[in-house]
Amino acid sequence: MAVLFSLFLCVASVTSSNLIYDGRVPYSMQNAALDTSSGPFLTAVKGHNESATHYSTLLGHSALPTPLWNTAGFPPTEQVISIRIDNTSVFVPGGGPPQFGFRRTEFIAQKAGNATALDAEMETGVTVFHFSIKGDGQRPLNYSHEYQVVFIEPSDGTHVFGIQLGSPFTNPTGALPAPNAHSFKVLDHALNVLFTATFSPLRWHNFAVTVDWERLTLKVSYSIEGSALKSVTSTLMNPTATPGAIGDFHFGVLKLPIVNQKDSAADKSDVVHHGIQEGTTEGLFYSGVFVERL
Repeated sequence: MAVLFSLFLCVASVTSSNLIYDGRVPYSMQNAALDTSSGPFLTAVKGHNESATHYSTLLGHSALPTPLWNTAGFPPTEQVISIRIDNTSVFVPGGGPPQFGFRRTEFIAQKAGNATALDAEMETGVTVFHFSIKGDGQRPLNYSHEYQVVFIEPSDGTHVFGIQLGSPFTNPTGALPAPNAHSFKVLDHALNVLFTATFSPLRWHNFAVTVDWERLTLKVSYSIEGSALKSVTSTLMNPTATPGAIGDFHFGVLKLPIVNQKDSAADKSDVVHHGIQEGTTEGLFYSGVFVERL
């Protein structure tokens, strides 16, 4: 039954009239659209002194997207998105101080230039968030750090669900890298791990996270490369999620620091503004990003 359901997802998700948001980038879209946030992405979460294209690139025909939605033997239908961080990737939120603890570049889903309206549309009823992730072989991650790479963030800063890579941030710092550092961790709102999968950077990892916004549940489906999505969890309660709380759909690279032992006790706990970052250039590839209604 799970196999039949996964096959249904693979066919229906692309052709269904229930498609709410499509972040699969057509070949007609140019990189200049990233600098102006004029496409399906708001690209404001980045280093404040550089353009979006300093940190992100549409790769055209130079890279192949996930084969899950791009059938072998046929021309691919979407571009791969490269998202990167370096030591300039210090985000300055409106009205707030620079986030020196983080290095981050993230795309936020939007439709017709409006992320807030899209949030209200895609975060009611039952919706499925699709995304595929691959490593950037020239810009590897540092697995001694925690990376938050996909999440839905309400205004309180929590995550309805999240995808994590690397060593989870701890204070005091434990042994690094952590035993599960090279695995994806799918987290619920309370940061419980719902599913793990080894991250093989040279392969596409496909996810579909089903969110029931009224019943407050989550379900995870997963596959590698062109294999059909399969359910890897049952429908699970997301009990600490707040009813009616919606937020922006982010994907990219958010790198947390390692505690600096020279910092004060208060600063050691302030993960947003303090800690150790090496300043290296690191990145991930994305494709197959879209949201559908069940």
